[in-house]
Amino acid sequence: MKHGYTNSTVGDDALVVKCYQGPDAAFRLRTESRYLRRLRGRVPVPRVHQITETSLTTRFVSGAHGQDLLDEGRAVEVLTECGRVLGGIHRLGIVHGDFGPQNMLFDPATFRTTAILDWEWAHPGLPVEDLAWCEWIIRSHHPEHVPLLRHFFAAYDGPVPGWSERQAAMLARCRDLLDFCARWEPGGGGEKLWHRRLDTTASWSE
Repeated sequence: MKHGYTNSTVGDDALVVKCYQGPDAAFRLRTESRYLRRLRGRVPVPRVHQITETSLTTRFVSGAHGQDLLDEGRAVEVLTECGRVLGGIHRLGIVHGDFGPQNMLFDPATFRTTAILDWEWAHPGLPVEDLAWCEWIIRSHHPEHVPLLRHFFAAYDGPVPGWSERQAAMLARCRDLLDFCARWEPGGGGEKLWHRRLDTTASWSE
């Protein structure tokens, strides 16, 4: 499916099947399936349909993808909703682990969230992890919208750490993903990509 990256994801208008790939695939599958069941009815997540040893099948959820909406000029609406929803997640005492518009579906009329996707990295943790990573996604993939990040932070129901703490969290996550790629394919394209992204992230200033 469009916007799938680490794993193989296919689907239709009824079901979506995600096959986990790379290091710790079984652990990530168990993590996502556990959080989807735990969060059902508390935050907007897809309903689990079936779990196998290598895949997770969920019910299809309609909605416009966050990255598409950003490209269509709806950054204020998307970032505001990201902040609102993230506050709700953090009040439950968990961290999504890969939070941002790249893992969200929105009602194209109201811009309310219809589903938060990809919970395979979810864990108990510090809110700055998600706040910083959403910011990292915008800075890396939608740099024209960086000035609008203020809407994301303003809508978040909680304290927002300062730049140095957010950048440190971005760098930590980049190092984690570098390690993930190095374990998957040592010396491969993914490892080289995350080396470059780590250097770029370290060069940023607020």
